Amino acid sequence: MSTAISTIRNLGPAYEEACARAGIHSAEELQTLGADAAYARLLQSGSKPHFIGYYVLVMALQGRPWNDCKGKEKEALRKRFDAIKSQSFDKGLSQLESILDQIGVIERSVRG
Repeated sequence: MSTAISTIRNLGPAYEEACARAGIHSAEELQTLGADAAYARLLQSGSKPHFIGYYVLVMALQGRPWNDCKGKEKEALRKRFDAIKSQSFDKGLSQLESILDQIGVIERSVRG
């Protein structure tokens, strides 16, 4: 049996669509992967990195409200997010291309 990702607290249809693009099709699969591996797959499939999106996923998989992350826990999650982002997002772009992409100059089709 597979349960829709949008049944997980804090994760709605848009998150479910992003997961589907990343090849993650059920709540069970998302929970088995865990937040870090799932978020890396989201980035590798073209989702733009966003810290809030990452920690919402972490909180959701723990069954906590999305805004429950504070203080030292949030700082530790930021370090994990930065590590995932550096390993999984736009590895093929040069430093200049990455900066141009961040400010919205490079179109998605160029990124591949």
